[in-house]
Amino acid sequence: LNSPLLSKGEAGSHKIQGIGANFIPAILNKEIIDEVITVSNEDAINTAKELAKSGLMVGISSGANVFAASMLAKKFPDKRILTMLNDTAERYLSTDLFA
Repeated sequence: LNSPLLSKGEAGSHKIQGIGANFIPAILNKEIIDEVITVSNEDAINTAKELAKSGLMVGISSGANVFAASMLAKKFPDKRILTMLNDTAERYLSTDLFA
């Protein structure tokens, strides 16, 4: 894991812009978090690339969200899973997303 701040309390660098700025904001209520799902840089980038093949030009953090949602869908096959895609790919033209 590159920056497991919420899961292990360790900050570090990672390639998922928009997720984790190496600090936990004071407004975060950890009591309402059921689980922290860790997603590797590689899985986030690969998922964003797969989404692009379907016409969804999203960023790396959206790739991480979809990857985590797919993990939850496998864990809870009879439940509905919702995630948000909060960014577009245009911000990432100079990153590994388009390498």
